[in-house]
Amino acid sequence: METILEAERKIPVKGYWDVIVVGGGTAGAIAGIAAAREGMKTLIVESHGFLGGSATASLVTPLMSNHVDGKPLNTGIGLEVMERLSQSGDCGKLHHNLGIFNWEMLKFTLEELYLEAGGELLYHSHFSAPLMAEKSIQGIIVETKSGRLALKGKVIIDATGDGDVAFKAGAPVESGDEFGINQAMSLRFSVGNIDLEKFADFLEELEGYRQSLPFFHASHVNGNRQALTPYFEKAYQDGVLEETDGDYFQIFGVPGRPGELSFNCPRISSKTDATNVDHLTNAQIEGRQRIKRLLNFLRKYLPGFENSYLVTVAGMVGVRESRRVRGEYYLTEDDYIEARKFPDGIAKNRYPIDIHSTKKGGGVNFHSNLAPNEYQEIPYRALVPLEIDNLLVSGRCISASFVAESSIRIQQNCHALGQAAGVAAALSIKEGLTVRELDGVKVRQTLIERGANL
Repeated sequence: METILEAERKIPVKGYWDVIVVGGGTAGAIAGIAAAREGMKTLIVESHGFLGGSATASLVTPLMSNHVDGKPLNTGIGLEVMERLSQSGDCGKLHHNLGIFNWEMLKFTLEELYLEAGGELLYHSHFSAPLMAEKSIQGIIVETKSGRLALKGKVIIDATGDGDVAFKAGAPVESGDEFGINQAMSLRFSVGNIDLEKFADFLEELEGYRQSLPFFHASHVNGNRQALTPYFEKAYQDGVLEETDGDYFQIFGVPGRPGELSFNCPRISSKTDATNVDHLTNAQIEGRQRIKRLLNFLRKYLPGFENSYLVTVAGMVGVRESRRVRGEYYLTEDDYIEARKFPDGIAKNRYPIDIHSTKKGGGVNFHSNLAPNEYQEIPYRALVPLEIDNLLVSGRCISASFVAESSIRIQQNCHALGQAAGVAAALSIKEGLTVRELDGVKVRQTLIERGANL
């Protein structure tokens, strides 16, 4: 590839903070709230004009179930967010889990909680490079409409989802399965003006039970016989759908948005590297082509959708797995299967291993070997990257194998990991230690004091 040489230039320093959170998404927004509540001068840097990331920009609702005996394993700030959202009727329970939500109102709730804690925001700012002093990160450079800016901080939290900061700082990373292939991505969308009563009647005839309208759920996966399977097969025969359009199809209700349903599809299996701009571009283009076919299918084959219309398509591709940063502890499938606990455990998880096939047209590897009421823990050390100081990672890019990541990547775990990162950043500053020197047991104890279920 041809290259050019960029000239040196002076970059203004916009300011200094205790904690800078890069990415205000699922983990990052919670990390920022946690750090600010600990009294830290905190800045969240976010490329969009709102917080929430996958939950709000990718329309990923609901939260997947992660509970024991009907009680949530992830409490703390993440649960607090959902409880506040439920006060306006924009969040409700699905499968024992308070987590089926209105993504638009979640934007307001996250921002309100963060600002109430005293945090600062820098929207429409794109991470460009780390500010390094040998192996220590001192801040970041961002690209903005105001130009290139330098932001300095004592501790940086990489909550980009893709490990962007850690990767550019020189921390070791890995991505994909044993062949380097990533899980399938999705481009989610929602449809409005649906006659939900009519659609519920239709599903009741097929399934034998009545759906709760605000918390709807229906699905089809090629290779499985489900209630909607005959209608997909007819659409394939009629040329309305391509067969790969039915690789994964899932519908959820949306509290606070009457007559609207959210779609966890289409799934993109052709180009799945979320750190490759060409793959992301393809996901948006291919995704919209598939959505157009699915809209035609809905109106033609499913009662209740006759007068429906497209409400929104996610502005950000839904990514299940990309870079994973190697840390002081490396989570594996065995940690999950053996339900391992750790002295520095900062989150509990029993969500199944959930791998969306890395092969085009493939299904879903969804299974759990955990005994009833059993769970694994995620240690603080998995948030501490090797080789780089003053940096924590949070969210789905923490130190874990491809298989282990497929279980811990759900939003409630990311909430818990975000809170742990925010608390750890604050403790390290207060105690004058690097995040690597910080005792993870102290992080765990502090999280318990802040309402975490540990």
